[in-house]
Amino acid sequence: MMAIDASFLLEFLQIYGLEEGKTLSRVSSRMSHLVDYAGRKSAHNSILRDIVMLENQIPLFILLKVLEIQYSSLELAHDLLASMLKGLTKELSPLKATDNLPKIDISNRAHVLDFLHYMVVPMVDEEQSETNEPEDHKEDQGHKTSDSQFPSYLPNELWNLVSKIKKGLIRNIKALLLSRPVRVLLTLPWKVVSNLPGFSMLKQLIEYLFFSQDKEEEKPENGSCLNKPPLAEEIAIPSVVDLCKSGVRFIPTNGNISSIKFDPDTSTFHLPTVALDINTKVVLRNLVAYETSNASGPLVFTRYTELMNGIIDTKEDVKLLSENGIIVNHLKSDEEAAELWNGMNKSIRLTKVGFLDKVIEDVNKYHNCRWNVKARKFFEQYVYASWQFLTLLAAIMLLILLAFQAFCSVYSCSRLLRIHNS
Repeated sequence: MMAIDASFLLEFLQIYGLEEGKTLSRVSSRMSHLVDYAGRKSAHNSILRDIVMLENQIPLFILLKVLEIQYSSLELAHDLLASMLKGLTKELSPLKATDNLPKIDISNRAHVLDFLHYMVVPMVDEEQSETNEPEDHKEDQGHKTSDSQFPSYLPNELWNLVSKIKKGLIRNIKALLLSRPVRVLLTLPWKVVSNLPGFSMLKQLIEYLFFSQDKEEEKPENGSCLNKPPLAEEIAIPSVVDLCKSGVRFIPTNGNISSIKFDPDTSTFHLPTVALDINTKVVLRNLVAYETSNASGPLVFTRYTELMNGIIDTKEDVKLLSENGIIVNHLKSDEEAAELWNGMNKSIRLTKVGFLDKVIEDVNKYHNCRWNVKARKFFEQYVYASWQFLTLLAAIMLLILLAFQAFCSVYSCSRLLRIHNS
């Protein structure tokens, strides 16, 4: 049975060998009703989806052995199979960073899905991705400083000096205000005023807008938590629409998953270009399933799907990413593309991926620091949640005003209050 499946698979894969310039033979008449060079037949795409399913994998050494028997040369068989698999990768890979694929030793790959995962997902060293980035950043800064000319170097140094003076002055003023005597003088009237009716909500607004970020920064970093799986809150990230409203711009890259980054200085979110078609859903799910069941390191591709699932909620998110060149949608509608990403359930173990977690953290920090976001969250938390109390308070105030108006219509309020009209 496996020999029959291997023969059928090789006969099907020769189409992609032809595209790569490695000709086995023409498509036989037995398969002409199933496949074509353009891949327009529905059976062709159905076979592609079956090939990448985890339960349908055939060891590559069997395919290599069949080709070796056919061509009486292990080297030729190796080159032919590698060429076919590279062509198949270009066809199936959702990330279109596979134009210049390197020469791969397929003897180290287990099956077709393993080869596809190896070509699509970058090899990430978790420790290096977390520890070496600051050193690289310092080196880049050093190169920028040394390579820059004196006229551009002098304003930077002056600006750094002014910034240090400004930070030192602010630090001294803050230390003075936080001293015990000044704190007592400032907090005592504030406590009295804040307990008055109507000032409690104003107190919450001021504390939320000005001190919420300080509380987040004062949270101690526990080194023992670095190796623990991320919490569900750490995966949360605003949608594309919300990020665009907060000033984030999306920039497509020609790289793979490792090219994902967020620059808070320019408010740019760099994401690789991904193409969606009728085969993408099966490819994504099986890559995640294979990575979860086999990979011993960080689940890079799984984390990428969680990131895309987080920023895409509706068809408007897909539309914005398509307009920015990040999503190339070959599906029927943007809504179908949104359902594709939202269907990638997090039914597997969570994992930490250094550079992707840093991107999520930076995006959330940038988004949460925006004043419009803080104001919206405050109203959602304190105003919208207490609308019943506010409605009751407004009704009471209205009744008081109506009673006062009725009282003034019977009695002369100006005479009682001794108000003289000019």
